[in-house]
Amino acid sequence: MFKQRLLCSSIATATALSGMQVAQAQDAEMVEEIVVTGVRASLEKGIEIKREKIQIVDSIVAEDIGKFPDNNVVEALQRVTGVQVTDRGAGEVSGVSIRGLTDVGTTVNGRQIFTSPSPGSDFTGRAAALADIPASLLGRVDVYKTRSASQLESGIAGQVDIHTRRPFDFDGSKVVLAGRGIHQEQADSTDPNLSALFSNRWETSAGEFGALVNVSYAETNFRDQSVTAGAGVLFVGADAPDGFVPYQRIFNGSPETGGEDVWQEGLEKGMPFAPGSTVNINGEDVEYLIGRDAVFSVDGKGKRERPAANISLQWAPNDSSEYLFEAFYNGYRNELFNSLNFSFVDSWADHSHLPGGDVELFPGTNIVKERDVASPFGFASGDLDVSKTDSYLYALGGMWDISDDFQLRSEIIAQKSEFESDFIAMRSERAGAYGLHVDFNTGSGVSALSHYDNPETPDVDESNLADSSQWLAAQLYDTGSASEGDSLTWKIDGDFALDRGFFHTANFGLRIEQRTAAEYTRPQDPDYNPGAADQGGFLHRRQGEDDPVMLDTLDPALTYTSSGFFDGRANIPTSWAVADGHHIAANADQYRRMWRFEKQALEQTFEIEELTTSLYAQALFEAGPVDGEIGLRYAHVKRDMELESEPGEEGYFSSASSSDGKLLPTLVARWHINDELMARFAYTQTLRYPGFASLNSYINWGDDLTNIGLAEANGGNPDLEPTESQNFDLSLEWYFGESSALYGTLFHRDIEGFEVSSRRVVWHQPEGETEERRFALTQPTNSSDGVLQGLELGVVYFPENLPDFLDGLGVQASYTALDSEQKVDEFDNNGDKTGQVEVPMFGVSDSSYSVVLAYDKGDLDMRLSYVWRDDFLHHHEDRLFANPVGVYNSEETSLDFQASYTPMENLTLTFDATNLLDDLYQSYYEYPDIYNFGSSIYSRTFAIGARYSF
Repeated sequence: MFKQRLLCSSIATATALSGMQVAQAQDAEMVEEIVVTGVRASLEKGIEIKREKIQIVDSIVAEDIGKFPDNNVVEALQRVTGVQVTDRGAGEVSGVSIRGLTDVGTTVNGRQIFTSPSPGSDFTGRAAALADIPASLLGRVDVYKTRSASQLESGIAGQVDIHTRRPFDFDGSKVVLAGRGIHQEQADSTDPNLSALFSNRWETSAGEFGALVNVSYAETNFRDQSVTAGAGVLFVGADAPDGFVPYQRIFNGSPETGGEDVWQEGLEKGMPFAPGSTVNINGEDVEYLIGRDAVFSVDGKGKRERPAANISLQWAPNDSSEYLFEAFYNGYRNELFNSLNFSFVDSWADHSHLPGGDVELFPGTNIVKERDVASPFGFASGDLDVSKTDSYLYALGGMWDISDDFQLRSEIIAQKSEFESDFIAMRSERAGAYGLHVDFNTGSGVSALSHYDNPETPDVDESNLADSSQWLAAQLYDTGSASEGDSLTWKIDGDFALDRGFFHTANFGLRIEQRTAAEYTRPQDPDYNPGAADQGGFLHRRQGEDDPVMLDTLDPALTYTSSGFFDGRANIPTSWAVADGHHIAANADQYRRMWRFEKQALEQTFEIEELTTSLYAQALFEAGPVDGEIGLRYAHVKRDMELESEPGEEGYFSSASSSDGKLLPTLVARWHINDELMARFAYTQTLRYPGFASLNSYINWGDDLTNIGLAEANGGNPDLEPTESQNFDLSLEWYFGESSALYGTLFHRDIEGFEVSSRRVVWHQPEGETEERRFALTQPTNSSDGVLQGLELGVVYFPENLPDFLDGLGVQASYTALDSEQKVDEFDNNGDKTGQVEVPMFGVSDSSYSVVLAYDKGDLDMRLSYVWRDDFLHHHEDRLFANPVGVYNSEETSLDFQASYTPMENLTLTFDATNLLDDLYQSYYEYPDIYNFGSSIYSRTFAIGARYSF
């Protein structure tokens, strides 16, 4: 038969016949390639896959059934050459970038998947949250650096294909039960991670049947803690000009500046910070200082649950056909309670009575390092965010050998994902405090802050922020959101053996997908103005009372006290009182009545229908030591959108449509230099479609939460176009042993039409208000182009002929060097574009590497892995301040350990530990020594477990 004849030929050629789909069909026939045990066998299988694929691919294979080597897919991927992980928090890492780019296509068994919300968003997206997919369900993960014409065109970073188990993977029946207890050190909680697999196959008169059920449940209690120095703003110095007092803040457009803007907000490099730098105020050159406006601490505690399940049914009625039904469910439940302590440190009240002395600057700059602040204002907030996601996928397909030379495969796939979130928070305020001392950088990038006690009121302990009688009950916020998405996909793929010289196999296919998505928001009651005293903003005159209502006079259950904050790693308050978000949520109606507003209903703000049609044709070729594939893919997308305008206006919804068609060529060639050495060249083109959230033109007009005279607003742009990338790859690979390989890749990406956030200042009168307010409006545009190039190196090496006690010792290592640039817009204070500047690409570290020391002998296998990545530009701050707009993450490291021991044939015991170094994760504005930003603590984890199979 055709399939059998292909398998007898070059495995690499067979793998390329229809991209990932044929590879999956082969997996069902070659059981030994999937069921591997131990660290060494896992790495060997990864090398084998890399060598066989025509594309440039790196793979991770489960060490045993039900035992993927990490807590989730993302943590495992950080050891893959060219892959970096980001966004550590909530007890895990959740973000993945390939060669520095975050637009990663995600597929499960070759099918595109998505979740609501999209990673890093509250909106339905095009990708899946990889951290939501439990590692216990997986058999293998392939990371594609290049792309075949038969593969999806989206994902300019690359594509991650996740392989789950199927019943034909096993010779007969199989049962695997696994459980782990994972201890989260910061949360001081030990959480369950459970999974079970049941599989069997039967020979009947109607052919062979197989059934598999795989379920898992993971629970995580987490605690994240951070201390952050606020944004840079301008002050006059001790020698104040007319109209100012010493160390008064300089506000653009204020009466003191004659209503004029006297300094430029949001410069790429920030305002000049050389000593003696000046601004012109009322015709006079005035020296200024740059100081921070605040220091704030966040203590986040939460609980997350992830139930998941999949069913796989296979039927092979004969040798020439096979049918498959699969169903997947992934659930996500998350509760996050944030306790915020926010201290403004921009007061210019006379501080000469405080003991801290003069303002101290960083040497050689005009930037304030430390100072005393008299009569500081601060607020605390206790907020609870409760969210959940349910995602379903169903697939029914078949594969048929039409003749010895012709094979067809077809599949229908249906998906649905739903998300909802509720947010409630109460703010409490503390005004008229005596004073505090702040040091924005104590030398380690961490800020310090301490309060002074008032000698005239010795009975009041002002440094005791846990005293709820010092906090005034203030604003109440009550909002929510929801999103949903579904899709129906049909695809058909065919392979035809040509046997006509240079081109020996032709592949073709058609994929049609209909997607819909909708977004909803539950706004704050428009009749409630958080700043109005008579509506409960400060609870003055609540029920006729003239005096403020302090937090301690309300229900005692309302007060929550944070304690033990930041593990003593900084000189900051470690305990403070806030409103308990859990209590507010449980008694929400009561507090809404007290604050005199009502819960609003969800309002639909966006709806989209998207039809994607993709066609491809490719041919496999071979001429002596050179083989490969050449292909062409055409992708056409048509969108119809319903967009919300201002609520209450005529034309509440408006419509928009767009259509894009792209022709994408691919060429991948391999040169088999000898039996051990191989070179590859690839030219491909890929796309990034704009996210649904980015297309939603609904603008959320926010509040001025930090009292700077400028509120936040954000919205989408229905005119966005796809980002296009031209990709060049050249690799050389040396396979010098069964378990050993050395490889390197040079790559170059030309990227056009990056989607970037453009911020500008606008005046707007929100619905229900009587006056215009000033907003910093953020919207995406395609205004950025960029170039990314770099080098990847990787090695897997298990030495031969080691002494007996070292036999089984090996190493896996990788290194990635990247060079990037992209152009971004700059704006003046009026929100007008003034030009473009070059900056590094977001998320791209110049260097990163990982080293894994592995030991695999007999019943014991272990691995110790160390991962490091250089600092990188994470995002741009709002263009409202005097500091540089670029926020960089400092270098990041991670040390993890895993071990398993098999005391008897069917039982394996495991021990795992992550984030062993327990480092601070830090960020900064452009210049780390003078513009430190945030410092965060994330938990170490320790886990023990057992796995039993029969």
